[in-house]
Amino acid sequence: MTPHAEQPGGSLPHQARDLKFRELAAQLREQIRDGSWPPGSRMPTELELARSSGTSVSTVRRAVDDLVSEGLVSRRQGAGTFIRAAPDEAAARAASRPLVGVLVPDTTFYFPRVLQGIEEGLSAAGARLLLACSGYEAAREEKELKDLLDAGVQGLLLVPTLNREEPYERYLRRLASLEVPNVLVERRATSLGATNEYVCSNHEAGAYDAVRHLAALGHRTIGLTLREGSPTTGPVRHGFHQAIAELGCTSEEFSARREEWSPSTADRCVAALRDAGATAAVCFGDRQAILLLAAARRAGLTVPADLALVAYDDEIADLAEVPLTAVAPPKHQLGRTAAELLLGRLERPDLPSHQILLRPGITVRASCGAVRAAPAG
Repeated sequence: MTPHAEQPGGSLPHQARDLKFRELAAQLREQIRDGSWPPGSRMPTELELARSSGTSVSTVRRAVDDLVSEGLVSRRQGAGTFIRAAPDEAAARAASRPLVGVLVPDTTFYFPRVLQGIEEGLSAAGARLLLACSGYEAAREEKELKDLLDAGVQGLLLVPTLNREEPYERYLRRLASLEVPNVLVERRATSLGATNEYVCSNHEAGAYDAVRHLAALGHRTIGLTLREGSPTTGPVRHGFHQAIAELGCTSEEFSARREEWSPSTADRCVAALRDAGATAAVCFGDRQAILLLAAARRAGLTVPADLALVAYDDEIADLAEVPLTAVAPPKHQLGRTAAELLLGRLERPDLPSHQILLRPGITVRASCGAVRAAPAG
């Protein structure tokens, strides 16, 4: 009797059963290695393998169990058994994918949609992402940056915090001299001598377009309310005043630091706007615009009939009591463009330096008094 012959009652001796499943496992292993089933493909079912090999389903199952434990195949519930890349091949593939470090100051406000765009851009190219957050703290940012470099990132997408003792322009020069390529996101230098690559919202153009929007609605005296201390404040101020000058409008500016903005600050702002005869205002950012909306109501003004408002940022503008028309920076596209720029730099270090500005759009809601055209029928 051969070792594989069936015994009375339809069973094999224990040693013969062990030999049979090990032989089958070896055959399947060889078929995987010679490419009969390429990585990612689905193996025949256990029943199909039992029929083709002349063995029982239980023998096939034990053989496949061995391949699973070796990492050659994986079972997917309800889908079947699939061939995995050999360990050395999988490691080689992982190592060939660029590792990009991403350092942002916050992951809860403004930047989530930027991060979505970054992740989408990196994922489309098969790159890996290592995320860090500075919490708007310079010392923490320095540590996180060092940790990313120590982790072996091949490129960096950075949103530097401005809250530091070191002069901003000097810090940007340090970043430009890092040993790995890096792209600034929503940050840029003010000096034309700066070589940092960046992708930013064109906040000047966003504020400019907000003024033009209000002027087109008939407003000739337009206020500007600002949250000081943000890198966006200067560009918004510049774009606003350029539009005012070009259109021949008059303006009234009111500003306070982020921590100073309160209902009483908003009351003072509304009083200043009224005294100047302003019938509309551009408000940076959303929270300040919402405070202004409430202050206008306390002053007996109706929005938009007495005071039209356009917010800047469009993070929470739609949640206001009167939904706020808002300048909307292209956050998602910003992140994706930055990721694609960095990946292009990794592939082609000789490319010309890129400094990219993306123009924001305006989301029209109730607070500006614009009448939307009816949909085409």
